[in-house]
Amino acid sequence: MLRVLTAGESHGPELIAVMEGLPSGVPLLAEDIQADLQRRKLGYGRGSRMKFEQDELTISGGVRHGLTLGSPIALRIGNTEWPKWTEVMNPAPVELTEKSRGRGAALTRPRPGHADLVGMQKYDFDEARPILERASARETAARVALGAVARAFLAELGIRLVSHTLSIGPVRVPDDAPVPTPDDVAALDADPLRCFHPETSERMVAEVDDTRKEGDTVGGIVEVLAYGLPPGLGSHVHWDRRLDGKLAQALMSIQAIKGVEVGDGFETTRRRGSAAHDELFVTSDGIARGSDRAGGTEGGMSTGTVLRVRAGMKPIATVPHALRTVDVATGETAAAHHQRSDVCAVPAAGVVAEAMVAITLADVVLEKFGGDSVKETRRNLTAYVDGIAESLRTSAQPVDLAHDLAL
Repeated sequence: MLRVLTAGESHGPELIAVMEGLPSGVPLLAEDIQADLQRRKLGYGRGSRMKFEQDELTISGGVRHGLTLGSPIALRIGNTEWPKWTEVMNPAPVELTEKSRGRGAALTRPRPGHADLVGMQKYDFDEARPILERASARETAARVALGAVARAFLAELGIRLVSHTLSIGPVRVPDDAPVPTPDDVAALDADPLRCFHPETSERMVAEVDDTRKEGDTVGGIVEVLAYGLPPGLGSHVHWDRRLDGKLAQALMSIQAIKGVEVGDGFETTRRRGSAAHDELFVTSDGIARGSDRAGGTEGGMSTGTVLRVRAGMKPIATVPHALRTVDVATGETAAAHHQRSDVCAVPAAGVVAEAMVAITLADVVLEKFGGDSVKETRRNLTAYVDGIAESLRTSAQPVDLAHDLAL
C-alpha cells in the first residue's frame, strides 16, 4: 500500500513530496522525474510563469545509485522565485520592507471559483493569501513528480500510461478517431494542445486564440489510458476498494477538475441497455469483449483491457477581465484580485491526471500483489495471471465482430 504526501506553498521555498511503500529495485533517475515536470509546463495558452519556474528537483531519500531502496522516497522541488518572496512567505514573523509591501498586500477581494472565500471562513483568516498559496495548482508539480515514480514502478510490470487532450471548449476530437498508445507520447508532447488528432488540434489552437482575444479562459477534457493491466485490480466487496471509485477520487482531487468518467461514462447513460454493455465472445485468444464501452473496469475491478478514464477541467477561474466579488475589508462590491494566469491549462491537466492515475494504479497493484522488492511483486503478478483458469482467460483487445467471429 502506498502513502503519498505533499507539502509546501506556491511561493514558498520548495514543494516536498513523499512516497512510502514503493518496493526496492525500481530504476529511478532524477532526470526522468525532471522530464515529467517539464511536460507539466507544456501546452498552448500557458502563462508567463511556466517560462521562469525551473522546478529544481532533488531526490532527498529512498534512492541509491539509480534504484529505489524500499524506504520512503523524498523529493524536493525548489522554487526559483523564492528570493522575491522571502519576506512575504517567511515562516518567521517579519516586518515587510517597502520593496515587499506591494507583493505582500492583504488580499481581501476573494476570487470567484477559487478556494479563497471558503478557505478564509474555514481557517479564520481575514485575507486570502494563506489559502491561495496552498490551494494553487502549483502543488500539482509535487504530484507529477510522484507520478513519475509510480510510472517507473508500473513500467517494471509491463503497465504503461498515456494521456491526451480530447476537447478544448466546444472543440472535440471525433468519436471514431484513433487513440494514442504509450509509444505516441513524444508526438503528443510535440503537439501544441497534446492532441492526437492534427485537424482537431488546429481548431483547438484557434479556440485558444479566440479566447485570449476576448480576455477569457477556456477548459476542456483529458483522457488517460493505461495499457497492460491484469484483470482483478480493485474489488467489488466494499465501496472504498472499487478501482473506478479510487480513480474518480484521485482525478477529482486535481485543482479545477469538475467531472470524471470511466469509459464512455455519461454517453452510456443516453443508451439503451442493449447498446450500453460489452458483450463477451469466445475467440482463439480466450474470452473477448465485443466493444470497449466500460473503459476497462467492471464491478469496481480492472478487466485486463485498456483502462480509459476522462477528467473535465473547468475554465481557469482567474479571468483577465476580473470577475465581480466583495471586498471583505470594506463590505463593498469590487473586482477580484488578478494573479498571473493561463488562458488554457488543459494539456497540463492531462499530465497531472496521468500522474494521479499512475499513483492510484501503483497503489492497487501493491494492494493485490505486495512485495518488498519489484522482483517479488513481478513474481506474484505472474503467478496470479498464470493461475487464472484456462476457461476464464480473457483477451486484452476487443474482438473485431466483423472479422474475428467470421473466421
